Amino acid sequence: MSPRIDRLNDVMVRLGYRFADPKLLVEALTHSSAAGPSKPSYERLEFLGDRVLGLSVADMLTVAFPNVPEGELSRRLTALVRSETCADVANELGLGAELRLGPGESQSGGRRKETILGDAAEAVIGAIYRDGGPAAAAAFVERFWRPRLERTVAAHRDPKSELQEWAQGRGLPLPNYREVARSGPDHEPEFILMVEVPGTDGAEGRGRSKRLAEQAAAEALLVQLGQRSPRA
Repeated sequence: MSPRIDRLNDVMVRLGYRFADPKLLVEALTHSSAAGPSKPSYERLEFLGDRVLGLSVADMLTVAFPNVPEGELSRRLTALVRSETCADVANELGLGAELRLGPGESQSGGRRKETILGDAAEAVIGAIYRDGGPAAAAAFVERFWRPRLERTVAAHRDPKSELQEWAQGRGLPLPNYREVARSGPDHEPEFILMVEVPGTDGAEGRGRSKRLAEQAAAEALLVQLGQRSPRA
């Protein structure tokens, strides 16, 4: 077996997907700087993979969070399909070393460039879609984006959305927020709001706006319920 075939087989093992047509994988790893008449670049596959990734992640999010509003789903989707996340997947898979780059791009550090790595990850998704169909591509995205979905949610969850999910998951009414007090001058007010959920003691939060006070109250109640750790 030639070193080139060995190398492709190694990449496929890392991807968790075996190509029926390995030329698609070669194309997915070929940057425009190394392309030619008989060596197409990954750009068309990247175009396809970008759409497949967005649909697959959107499907994961709507299934995982059936009660989260569309705006919050959109924010989570954006975080998961952005170039940085795709480049992170490419690095996990070691795609940088497998890229086919022209001499100039290679010498300028192309194997480490976030945009190139992110595009290559999307091109691989497009190649898998073209080779094995929607189910194969969705399975690949599930394998490598699901852990990132869980980490992103943990890191970026909005306290009000999290409290709403907690309540709905237990069949409780939506949290109710009410203003308890307002102090300070009109140009620099401070609000105190109470959040109430049946079966809990409720909690208060302070903020320079009602929105910030609601967030603080929701976070305080989540801490009280053991769903979040107190801030240091």
